[in-house]
Amino acid sequence: MSITKEKLIEKLNKDLEWEYAAAVQYVQHAAVITGSKYTDIQKELVVHSNEELAHAHLLAEQIDFLGGVPTADVEATEISSTAVGMLKQDLKGERAAIDSYKERIGEAESLKEYGLRRVLEDILLQEEEHFRDVQSALED
Repeated sequence: MSITKEKLIEKLNKDLEWEYAAAVQYVQHAAVITGSKYTDIQKELVVHSNEELAHAHLLAEQIDFLGGVPTADVEATEISSTAVGMLKQDLKGERAAIDSYKERIGEAESLKEYGLRRVLEDILLQEEEHFRDVQSALED
């Protein structure tokens, strides 16, 4: 895997845009999801939104450490009028984040950026937990 530090910073900034969007989307979904069967996941979506914002902080710090400038751009969010639609959107976002962080971990490793790799591994663990939470809510 061949990547430059500049290209890695660019990709991390795109991940940062997605983290901002995920936080916003979770806030919106938690506020509007309805139905008694969604009470537990509604509370969990609030937790997810806070964790996504924490991921954004971690990424911004790493981008700065690598010599880049953290973006303030936000990727587009999705809005659905149904609870199932919202959760499917959240699941799609978590799957994309998991795939992206797996790739980013390999890129950090190839550049011998072991601290970054560790931060990304910690973020990946939470993204996988988010995926399981949302998937479980969809299966209920």
